[in-house]
Amino acid sequence: MSSSPTKESIIPKLAPPNSTPLNDPPSPRTHRALRRLQSAHTLGQSSHQPSLITQQHKQALQRNLSPANNPSLPPHSRGRSNSDATNMTPPNPGSASRRPAAGKRPILADALSLDRLIRDGPPDGDLLSALESTRLKILDQGIKSDTDGMSSLRIYVWLILLNAPVLETDSYLALIHRGASPAYSKIRNDTFRTLATDPLFRRRVSEASLIRLLNAVAWKLHDAKEGRAESLANAGKITHTANEHGSPELQTSTPAMKSRARALTLTTEGSDAGASEPGTYVQGMNVLAAPFLYAARSEAEAFVAFHRFITYECPGYVRGAMDGVHKGLALVDKVLAIVDPKLSLYLIGKGMNAELYAFPSVLTLCACTPPLPEVLRLWDFLFAYGAHLNILCIVAQLVILRNSILSSPSPTKILRSFPPLQAEMVKEVALTLIRKIPDDVYAEIVSHAK
Repeated sequence: MSSSPTKESIIPKLAPPNSTPLNDPPSPRTHRALRRLQSAHTLGQSSHQPSLITQQHKQALQRNLSPANNPSLPPHSRGRSNSDATNMTPPNPGSASRRPAAGKRPILADALSLDRLIRDGPPDGDLLSALESTRLKILDQGIKSDTDGMSSLRIYVWLILLNAPVLETDSYLALIHRGASPAYSKIRNDTFRTLATDPLFRRRVSEASLIRLLNAVAWKLHDAKEGRAESLANAGKITHTANEHGSPELQTSTPAMKSRARALTLTTEGSDAGASEPGTYVQGMNVLAAPFLYAARSEAEAFVAFHRFITYECPGYVRGAMDGVHKGLALVDKVLAIVDPKLSLYLIGKGMNAELYAFPSVLTLCACTPPLPEVLRLWDFLFAYGAHLNILCIVAQLVILRNSILSSPSPTKILRSFPPLQAEMVKEVALTLIRKIPDDVYAEIVSHAK
């Protein structure tokens, strides 16, 4: 997302299902260019969308247009939203944009099922309300799926929430036909053990499919890396007129400065210089990619969703140094100390910080914890309201295990592998924890994966 949500945009509006009413929460991705929800197969970008303030002004003006002040308005009717309108003059009743007849009410996004909302698009083109309604439906009802977690709708909801671009299948195939990427050997060392004990994943997703996806993503990241290096090299070229003493730049540059300038053209921003494949593949990306392949209806869909996710939502997780993951681990310790000091002190006293037990959960957004259908339900929530909330979801699992941990002389055995994931319970606990987090810490949570 282009702009991270503020704590205030979530706290008063989000609540655990079946508790307090959910009344019009502001979107946590308000500032992102919203996607057109035209159909499940046609995913486009929205344009010319007015700001929230503009829409609120328009709504206020609409409320002031009463039948007493405007005889042309039928009683109890509301004008159709028109984001391209330059004023709030009621349209001509004879025009194509006729107001609803008396006694008829416009269809609202909240009145539609999630399936119909995604299939038919937002009523009257009201993208903002449709997106907010989608998020609320995910929070309150979830995405309908079978016992194996399979849903024909889920991948399209993810693509919309991630604001993923349209990708032609031929573009994905072109990456496949390029052959082995520079990270191919590392990929092959990881794919065979991806969710190896999960029969649902092994039955549906082949290792060959996972190799193709990761290799294509590695090529895509490699190309971006080369593009950035070329841009830096071009930016470092300064035209000048040499004199009898040679280049003015070379005269004033020390050997250290020349070496640093060259290094800037050979490394990528945020990469670890010591990593063998900086910015193209890191261990753990195989597990992070697995749910995308499981939920998608094609490799191309999984590719565009996964690539969008790691490059926009958590690029810090997949850089060579994994700096985003390490920041996330430090935040797990910090958040636990805030919400449950006793549990935090007990774990610290046992020499257990998050680096020892939460690394896989942070890196994979809990995809390492079975069962897979519960992972998909948790990801529905994370994609709707921000992947950074995974930090709170990990702390929520610790809080759920609180009594077992405190009563165990060796909590390492409990936390070596987390108990089976319960998505609904984790979501409910995580939402209660948000209120306890100071604003500055929450800001760190939002930005840690960038």
